[in-house]
Order: sequence, then C-alpha cells, then structure tokens
Amino acid sequence: MAIPSFKPKRILWLDMEMTGLDPVCDWPLEVAMIVTDWDMKELASWEGVIHYAPSKLAAKFDANREFWDQQSDARRGLEVQNAYGMSREVFETELLAFLDEQFDEGKILLAGNSIHQDRRFIAQWLPRFDARLHYRMLDVSAWKVVFEGRYNKKFAKPEEHRALQDIRGSIMELKYYLAKVRVK
Repeated sequence: MAIPSFKPKRILWLDMEMTGLDPVCDWPLEVAMIVTDWDMKELASWEGVIHYAPSKLAAKFDANREFWDQQSDARRGLEVQNAYGMSREVFETELLAFLDEQFDEGKILLAGNSIHQDRRFIAQWLPRFDARLHYRMLDVSAWKVVFEGRYNKKFAKPEEHRALQDIRGSIMELKYYLAKVRVK
C-alpha cells in the first residue's frame, strides 16, 4: 500500500511555553504560531495565553524552581500575562478559528524546535487542535543535530523563552541550515 503524498502549501510554526516538561503534570501557558510559505515568508501570526489561578500557577513554577530561578524574567512575564489569559476551551476555539482562516487543506504540517515536545502537550491538553495536525513534523532540532555532529556548524539561536520570539529564532535557524545545502 502506497503512502499518500503530503505536500502542504503552508507551514505552521509553533512554540509553547509550559510550567515544565511533563505533559501530564505540567501546564501549557502560552502558545504562539506563525504561518509561513516554503520560502519562510511570514504570512500570519497568532498568540494566546491560557489562564490559571495565580496561586496554582505559582505552585507549578515553584515545583520546577531550578529552571525558573534561572529564567526569572520569563517567569515574571508569564505570570503577568496570566491575568489576560482565557480558559483552555476558549483558547483552543480561538486557535482553531485562526487555523480555519489560514489553512484550506487537510492536515497541517507543524514545525519548530524540538516540536515533538510541544506536540506531546498538544495531544494532552488541546485534543481538537491535535486532530488537525499531520503526523509528520518539521523539527529544526534534527537539522541542528546533523549540522553540529557532521559539519561542526552551529547556529547561535537566541533563547528568550517567550513563544513568538522563539519561533522566529527557529525559522532563522532553519534558513541558516538551508543556506548551506547545495541541491544538484
């Protein structure tokens, strides 16, 4: 049986900030998305924040204190924006409305750095969104492994731990690797 071809016209870049890395115990906080074409031209973007009770959010951050103590500015920013967040149900509905505006094809190609980790949170916390995604993903971290391991080439990606800025860094990183590829 032949696998049907998958040639999406657009790419959905995503980054998610979470309270930690365990998709069952930790919570998604902030999601940003950028839609690009294959030239990596930005066509649209979306950001959203999920609201949690401030005391419960602080407890989640404190449970991962070792990481968040090193990222205190990012933590403060995430705590401040929590006040403007929405329920997970409203958040997912608005996210899906954005996808409806941007994608008229079937399943959506998800892209980003270590995107498999974000995908685990999506599957756990945002099942309607997960259903829209193709099983194939464009993971920039795979390019990173190859270029560092085989060619000793490393991209200095800014690490801001804020979703929209992290996506733009991932797009810049893939463009860096693609510029080194010579197609015969």
